[in-house]
Amino acid sequence: MESGIEFVSNYNDLSVDRGFQFEFVCDRCGLGYRTELKAWAIGSASNVLNAAGSLFGGVFGAAADVGDRVRSVAWQKAHDQAFREALDAVRPSFVQCPRCSRWVCRKQCWNTKRGLCKDCAPDLGVEMSA
Repeated sequence: MESGIEFVSNYNDLSVDRGFQFEFVCDRCGLGYRTELKAWAIGSASNVLNAAGSLFGGVFGAAADVGDRVRSVAWQKAHDQAFREALDAVRPSFVQCPRCSRWVCRKQCWNTKRGLCKDCAPDLGVEMSA
């Protein structure tokens, strides 16, 4: 049994029939990190069969129905794999705060000197100048 995935609490699934894309959002500032669209060839082939089925019916329609059933299983498997790959791709942009356990972006919300998120260890130089 696969264990759960520990990462940001908020993400958007932007996947479409043509491929898979995800956006992971910083738990602190809300900045989103979007992955590249990973193309999925079967989605395009299924769309062609659906179009042929709409125009010609019969054999093409039956092939499109079978294609949809096969596609749904294959799509879910490919989607899960693409999600894991997307996590691996964006994980370096995030770090988990050891104090509050939130996943925050390194770019804006991480205090490198203190090794904590900026909520747990505010950047005093920035805070005093504000």
